[in-house]
Amino acid sequence: MLAIRTEQHYIRSLEKDKNSKEDHLDSSEFLRALQGEVVQLVPTIASENGSWIVKGFIDLYKRIYAMPSDTKVISKVLELFLLPKLADFAERNGYSAILAEQQNFYPDISFVSRTDPVEKYAVDIKSTYRVDDHSVNGMTLGAFTGYFRDRTSRKNCQFPYAAYRSHIVLGVIYSKTSNKIVDPINPPYTSSPLETTVYSFDDLERIESVIHDLIFFVQPKYRIATARPGSGNTRNIGSVTVIAQLVNGKGPFAELGEDVYDDYWMNYLNVDMARKIGSSPSYNNLTSYVLYKNKGRNVDLKEAEKLDKLDTGNSTGNVE
Repeated sequence: MLAIRTEQHYIRSLEKDKNSKEDHLDSSEFLRALQGEVVQLVPTIASENGSWIVKGFIDLYKRIYAMPSDTKVISKVLELFLLPKLADFAERNGYSAILAEQQNFYPDISFVSRTDPVEKYAVDIKSTYRVDDHSVNGMTLGAFTGYFRDRTSRKNCQFPYAAYRSHIVLGVIYSKTSNKIVDPINPPYTSSPLETTVYSFDDLERIESVIHDLIFFVQPKYRIATARPGSGNTRNIGSVTVIAQLVNGKGPFAELGEDVYDDYWMNYLNVDMARKIGSSPSYNNLTSYVLYKNKGRNVDLKEAEKLDKLDTGNSTGNVE
């Protein structure tokens, strides 16, 4: 049986594993391996028609309570599905998969080499839903304060941010199914919420899945980040919202590089943060960042203006 380790379990296993001859992956190899892994996930989580195979919760008496359409619940159940798969991936590739000690810790999973504990990869699981055929609601990619700025701190971080060789997002995109079901027998064929219906085990196959058409992707965090906060005046980094940009890692910082991404967000101030120091935000997009930084680490102004037009981050909508 595969197990996802806590940090304490990992430390106790180091002595046992230190003489192992297993090879480990470099950053690009780890990314490609994880990308290849998630390609195989869709058939294991969706039926032939693309619907999610998870239908709800079952009790001891085999009564089934349909899965709610709440995105937070959906995200948590998706995470529970992914954890054993990621534990298996870690085992096959010579890593320990260490879960975050607390709910608000970063990242969701730390992959730590069993032969070289210096080699660590941070993987956060994020999910979002389509708003149309080409766009999603958006994701938050973690805080731009706290551990992101103090990179030697372990406050709310499993290991110091600087200890990770790469910061990766395993993303899930899905379409919502209406949370109404139509009564096919009784006129006028009124609809009722799925959550108010209790099913028997024999009804399992007729329960409508709350989501469908799932896509998995894996990208370095900076490649899908936007130059805007995740929502309104929060202290979270937002993601781009065009599906092709997310899946292919083509956000505005993909061209600029991780150094510019780090510099942008480590020095970003939202309105509240600026007000507390008696100031105003120095920049709020790549164009104003370049003007503020006087070429912003050698970023050309025209290039920044072009990338701002491609920045599909949504700073006003709700995000997951």
